[in-house]
Order: sequence, then structure tokens, then C-alpha cells
Amino acid sequence: MKNKISNSIITVIFIIAVLLAVTGTVDNKSEAYTDETLKRTLIAFGVARGLNGVISMAQGTEVALQPAGIGINFTPGQVLDPINDLVERFSWIMLASSASIGIQKVLLKMSAWPIFSYLSAFLLLVSLAMLWLPKLQESKFREVFIKLAFIIIVLRFSVPFIAVASEFIYDEFLYSQYVEASEQLKETTEKIGNINRSVEREIPYKGDSSIWERAKQFYDSAAETINIEARIEQYKEAAADASKYAINLIVVFVFQTILFPIVFLAVIYSFAKSLVRF
Repeated sequence: MKNKISNSIITVIFIIAVLLAVTGTVDNKSEAYTDETLKRTLIAFGVARGLNGVISMAQGTEVALQPAGIGINFTPGQVLDPINDLVERFSWIMLASSASIGIQKVLLKMSAWPIFSYLSAFLLLVSLAMLWLPKLQESKFREVFIKLAFIIIVLRFSVPFIAVASEFIYDEFLYSQYVEASEQLKETTEKIGNINRSVEREIPYKGDSSIWERAKQFYDSAAETINIEARIEQYKEAAADASKYAINLIVVFVFQTILFPIVFLAVIYSFAKSLVRF
């Protein structure tokens, strides 16, 4: 009775595997999901490069003040130096995530190769015959074929299942974090760009001006100094926002494109190893 139940379960698994291998249903879904993930990583990489560009521009922008004829140069954007390092690392992580997805796409094409699919289906059907036909049940190769069939299933469907499971994880747990972080980083990029344009200003000093005009220039210069301090605070606020949302995006992509596939493959490897020893 137990043998019949176990054989029935194995039969259902093998039949489903044959249908999936021949029809390509999982392959099509996994390829579409992988394309979407690759698109998201490239968009995030573009956002990172755009943010890096406005930060570099901010760091290179100088503000010249000349109170009482004394020239003073400020570079308010230097407060963004720490976040610039983070954004550069963030862009490298996005590039690594894109490469990881590209490798998965290649593996998907290899696993969905028609010859491999039909050979897998044939082996599964042979294993089913050995499972049920009385003449083949006593074959010494029966156990070997069944184990090999399970290993073939693992090889054939591990990468597609990783893609499908990864997209499920993204939809259920990471989607809102990705959307919020992406939008906020775009807004931060625009905010820093606006601050850059506002600080590109110089208060000139006129040497032949009257005492009253010099006093007025000194007052304007002091007011501009206070204004620069306010803009430095704006830079700091923008940097804090950028740090927070860049880290959130790093978490999304590292988990979905690197950590989760590695853990999934480790579980599959352990399962396949236990099948061989069984």
C-alpha cells in the first residue's frame, strides 16, 4: 500500500515535469520575470549614475564672496563627499545585479534548450515505465533511473523556479520598497540639481565704491554667507535622504538577484545530494 502511494506521488511529479518541460510554460514566465528584473536593475543603475553626476557637480561648484575686498571661496557641495562614495558603490552593486540577472538569462536558455527538454521528458517517461510495468520493476537499473529522473528535474527546473520564486518575493515583500526608494532618489537628484543652480553665484567687489556701497556689499556678503550655510544644510538633508533610499534599493537588489538565488541553489543542491544518497 505504501509503495503504491509513493509510486503515485512520484508519477504525478514526473507527469507534471514532463508537461512543463514540453510546453515551456514555466520557461516563458521565468524569462518574462527575468527581463522585468533586469529592466529594474538597469533603471536603478541609471538613477545611481544620475545622482552621482549631480553630486560631482555640487562638489565642483565654488561660491566666491568678497566682503570688504577680501576674496573667500566656498565649496558647499563637499559635504556630499560621503554620500558620493556610497552612491558609487551603489552603482557598482546595480551593475553586479545586472550581471547576475544576465547569467540567469543564459542559464534559463540552456535549461530550456529543446533537445535537453525532450531528453528530460524521455528519461522521465522511461522512469515511469520502470515504476509501473511489472517486467521493469525488478530491473537493477530501476532505482538508478528514478534517482536520475529526480536529478534531471532539479537541473531542468531549478533556474526557472528561482526566477518565478524571486519575482514572487519581489511582488509580495520588495515592490513597495523599490518604488518608494526609486522615486525618492529621483527627487533627491532633482533637489541637489536645484541647489547646485542656486549656489552658482558670486558677489563681486567694486574697489572704487563709496563707503555706503562698501557697507552694503559687506551686508550682502554676510547675508549670502548665511544663505550658503542654509544651502549646506539643504545638501546635508538631501544626503541623508539619498543614503537612506540608496541602502533600501541595495537591500532589494542584493536580496532578489544575489542572496535569494544563492540560498535557493544551496537548498536545491542539498536536496539533489540527498536524492543521490537515498
